[in-house]
Amino acid sequence: MLQSRFSQDCIKLSSVPGMSSPGVFPPAPEASAAAHVSSYERYQELYARSTQHPDEFWGEIANEFHWRVPPAQPLLQYNFDVTKGKIFIEWMKGGVTNICYNVLDRNVHNKLGDKIAFYWEGNEPGDSLSITYSELLRKVCQFANVLRGQGIKKGDRVSIYMPMVIELVVAMLACARIGAIHSIVFAGFSSESLCERILDSHCSLLITADGFFRGDKLINLKLIADDALKKCAEKNYPLSKCIVLKHLGRDEIVCDGPSKTSPPCKRQCPNLQINWDPSVDMWWHELIKDASVECEPEWCDSEDELFILYTSGSTGKPKGVVHTVGGYMIYTATTFKYVFDYHPDDVYWCTADIGWITGHSYLTYGPLANGATSVLFEGLPIYPDISRMWQIIDKYKVSKFYTAPTAIRLLMKYGEDPVKKYSRKSLKVLGTVGEPINPEAWLWYYSVVGDKRCPIVDTFWQTETGGHVLTPLPGATTTKPGSATFPFFGVVPAILDESGEELEGEAEGYLVFKQPWPALMRTVYGNQERFETTYFKKFPGYYVTGDGCRRDKDGYYWITGRIDDMLNVSGHLLSTAEVESALVEHSSVAEAAVVSHPHPVKGECLYCFVTLRDGHEFNTTLVDQLKKLVREKIGPIATPDYIQNAPGLPKTRSGKIMRRVLRKIAKNDQDLGDTSTLADTAVIQELFENRCKTLQ
Repeated sequence: MLQSRFSQDCIKLSSVPGMSSPGVFPPAPEASAAAHVSSYERYQELYARSTQHPDEFWGEIANEFHWRVPPAQPLLQYNFDVTKGKIFIEWMKGGVTNICYNVLDRNVHNKLGDKIAFYWEGNEPGDSLSITYSELLRKVCQFANVLRGQGIKKGDRVSIYMPMVIELVVAMLACARIGAIHSIVFAGFSSESLCERILDSHCSLLITADGFFRGDKLINLKLIADDALKKCAEKNYPLSKCIVLKHLGRDEIVCDGPSKTSPPCKRQCPNLQINWDPSVDMWWHELIKDASVECEPEWCDSEDELFILYTSGSTGKPKGVVHTVGGYMIYTATTFKYVFDYHPDDVYWCTADIGWITGHSYLTYGPLANGATSVLFEGLPIYPDISRMWQIIDKYKVSKFYTAPTAIRLLMKYGEDPVKKYSRKSLKVLGTVGEPINPEAWLWYYSVVGDKRCPIVDTFWQTETGGHVLTPLPGATTTKPGSATFPFFGVVPAILDESGEELEGEAEGYLVFKQPWPALMRTVYGNQERFETTYFKKFPGYYVTGDGCRRDKDGYYWITGRIDDMLNVSGHLLSTAEVESALVEHSSVAEAAVVSHPHPVKGECLYCFVTLRDGHEFNTTLVDQLKKLVREKIGPIATPDYIQNAPGLPKTRSGKIMRRVLRKIAKNDQDLGDTSTLADTAVIQELFENRCKTLQ
């Protein structure tokens, strides 16, 4: 069924809670005075307009961008109800534009060519460079011409497996410029994970680097990429083109013009051994040196695919989330502007890796669409010392800072002194992303890092949502530690019970959204059925997040965690099925079950129960082998913290593992609730006795 308008019913938000209430933090007057949205009342006005008149609201924003063919009304057409036909979302279909042109050329034409686009801060202090909008445009055009020279055309998929370097931004924008679809894979993922993503998206070309340092650890990225291509060939998908950036031996690179991008020689790593297949491998710097600095963009429909980004699925097979050009462009630009209250003199730093959606939306496209100056950081928060992040904030005079609760909890362990050594006086807004932040970490972030003067924007969103959906606004929202507060413009949340009934007022249940905003995902790549089943089938008429949520008496939203079999480790989603599949590949393991477990730094970690085959012994050697296997199959981020010997697993009479009970056992919580459906209660006591009591 075609729906071209939002419902006229605006959700009711309560008025701002009492300013003097304990545990609430009103925006400071100085934050409100210069803010784009300077009061809660103004937020309500804009919110009502965005939900009651979305075509008008988003149409005005779209007019700020360059369109070869402007979009026509109605801007939105969609169907969220599986009982009424195919699920689809279309924003500004028929409008023709190019996102690379809008984030680079448009800014250069608006006299921002000499403005710094990125300060790059390498793994080692002092290893840094900067690049202006004009320089970035030239490099993107050169590499876009390289891609065209390799036969890459509109609609082709390009896999990018690179460290956090300027060339990663260049590669993704070059793809966008020629209408190719980039599929970026986090450089911490294994060769198996890279291979799986290349195969699923049928990539035509891989872009990688020789290697990089993560702290003091050398990562031979080319070796991992080679192994991935070998695995692809074994599965009858021989990828014959691989462009390699020489990141650890850049002395051979010839830079064009008076660019400031000649890094110091200290990064050279002559001992890095890489394999080279001249029939497949090509050096980035050799391809680009003679490429033209002018490249006409490929003009794309607003609904053409921009990128595929994989996120873990509850079935174990990662889902290729598809985002499209126009809606994603205007939504990331708008959320960046309002959520961080961006102004032209700001220096912004998002610590996320570009391999995740946060790095796509709020390190690349959103900031660049606003002509912002950003910090791009290759290293780790506590390398080479525990003050590294505060050093960088002072070095670049960062005013807007966006990081994960995991990083905050890690830095909390070292106390206030490493923070207080640096002034941080440039800071104006602090943000958190990736998982709900616990109130203790929120208060430390606010009091110690922000000196009780910087508003905190605790943002909730997903790879699938493309941008923020629940978030405070710095000058308008009274915040509560741990709450994502209220919906962003155009976003209409609801809380449902198990039967699909909407719950009013104070309530807890399934978090869903009633209508689309411009950046909502369009499909799962190559699998529309999975898209509809995962996000729309359970509650027809709603987009289902998979997260639980509580709404308090003041109308504030609190994310309570995943409802499905997903794990949130350091802000990154992993599926239980994916980890369990890796564990049972070991010849000693007959069965495995994985649950989340509280962790003081990561928020959650992996607690694994393994049932061994007859004749096999559980020991530290096996534990080490299983951890290594998970790292190889998925990546270091999925390494379990606990692996417990489980002679049996608690199952229902139908054979389903009761993970709820396993979570209780992991926490040594004897209150198991209803166990009437357990097939064998005797296994419970044995599991309690065998619990892992310390980190392995």
